[in-house]
Amino acid sequence: MAPRSLRLRRLADNAVWYVVSIGVVVTFLVPILGTIVTSLKPTRDINVMPPQWIFQPVITHYNSVLTESGFNFKTFFVNSIFVALGASVLVVLINIPAAYSMVRYGTGGRRLFAFVVSLRLLPPIVFIVPMFILFQMLGLLDSIQGLILVNTLLNTPLALLLFVGFVQDLPREVEESAMIDGASTWQVLRLIVLPLLLPGLSVVLVMTFLWTWNEFLFSLILTLNRATTVTVGASFFVTAWGVRWGEISAAIVMSLLPTLVFTFFVQRYLVSGLTLGAIKE
Repeated sequence: MAPRSLRLRRLADNAVWYVVSIGVVVTFLVPILGTIVTSLKPTRDINVMPPQWIFQPVITHYNSVLTESGFNFKTFFVNSIFVALGASVLVVLINIPAAYSMVRYGTGGRRLFAFVVSLRLLPPIVFIVPMFILFQMLGLLDSIQGLILVNTLLNTPLALLLFVGFVQDLPREVEESAMIDGASTWQVLRLIVLPLLLPGLSVVLVMTFLWTWNEFLFSLILTLNRATTVTVGASFFVTAWGVRWGEISAAIVMSLLPTLVFTFFVQRYLVSGLTLGAIKE
């Protein structure tokens, strides 16, 4: 009886686990599915109460987003691509050497590290006014370069925190052996440390790309027309005559595609990066 009761208990535990997992997944998917459904509904069925679940799907809202003269979705989309990729690459290029020098050579000490990481605790709205004044003085308002710089600053604290943890988990003996053989610090960083950090690098790259792509506040305040991103552009369908939910939903659905494709191709490195250093001998 004991083995049977144990099996039943395990089955019950597994069932509870699966139910909870499915519930969490559904909770996160409902807003996305609702947005997709809204983007396919005819305008007359969007605001109907009770909601209209059976309808004839249309692509009118997608056509409006892509062809409407007052909404240049293609330009907004390209702007977001350049800003997200530029900020992701810059964050990696800056924070890998910074984290390595802090861990191996104690550059800046703990105070500098704590100061940089603590900036993440402040709400972004704190920086918006001084950032606007600074960008106005430097001529970076409404520019791709300005958005890349500001998103690099926003993502640096967490990236530095992650890279410091990743570097601390690397075996120092491998680097010391390379230096004994005559390798310089730059060669050690480029040929040994960087390949070992690839899983962690992918984590930082994906997180920076996603957060930069979804960033709204600074993109709204620091741009006017030329550097507008897709997240800000979707809000243009909120007009004085009403909210065009169909077009907003269609723009959001199309803006999700790059993040899904990007995450799909790096998911193998993402999983290994998230577990880097979790298992120690």
